[in-house]
Formats: sequence, C-alpha cells, structure tokens
Amino acid sequence: MKKLLGLLILAFILISATISTVAPAPFHSIEGTWELQSFYNYDDGVNISDTVPTSDGYRQVKMYYNGKIMWSRHAPKDSLDWFGYGTYKITADSLIERLEYGSAPMMSALDTLRVFRFELELTEDTYSQISYDEEGNRTFSENYKRID
Repeated sequence: MKKLLGLLILAFILISATISTVAPAPFHSIEGTWELQSFYNYDDGVNISDTVPTSDGYRQVKMYYNGKIMWSRHAPKDSLDWFGYGTYKITADSLIERLEYGSAPMMSALDTLRVFRFELELTEDTYSQISYDEEGNRTFSENYKRID
C-alpha cells in the first residue's frame, strides 16, 4: 500500500510539474522603431477592400519604448507639423495609445480625443493598428514595418 501511495504521489508531482511548465504562447514586443508602409481600407468590416501605399516623400515613424510612444509625420504636401507623445499599452490583440501632447494641429485634435484604441496584429517585423467603428467593424488600418 505504501508503494502504491508513493507511486501515486510521484505521478502527481510529475504531472503537476509538466503542466506548470507549459507556458502560454508569448506575443511579440512592439518596442522599437516602426515606419508606416501602407493603409488598408475595409468595406464590409472584415475583408480588406483596398491597399494604399504611402506617397512619395511621406514618412510616418513611431517609436515605442518602456510604455512611452512618440510619433512624427512628414508629408511634403502638408505644411503642418504632426507629432505626438504619450503612453501605450498592448495586449495580445489590442493597442491603446494615450497621447499627452503634440504639435499644434495634433493638440487641436486632442481636444476631442486623447485615447486611441486599435485592434493589433503584431509579428516580429510588422504590425497593423486597425481602427474600428462603434459596432466593432474594421474601418481602416495603418501598416508598419520595424526599422530598428
């Protein structure tokens, strides 16, 4: 009886150790520097209806580090400066940016909205921040490539 009890306890310990060492699949880090490559439009809230590459000379760069975000945009046909700074948080499938300050045009926009919530598709070298409407349907996305 003692041997059977000992074997059961040993089996329980081995099974418990195996179960506790199985970790959930990790998701990639968004920390780093990213450059905008294109936009997707969704016409039905699910499927991509159009891909729009960035125009010549247009650059938008985002930097994520230690819970902070900074981004800037240069558009040759736009005389306004666009940049912003704030904090961010990600989960396996969402990105939340909370902007604290930015350029004058951005501060005008921030009067109405400071927290930006996106669906997130993140790989090691790319990510898409997908905007959605109040019903949860995808509307458009910004698609980035890691540059550092």
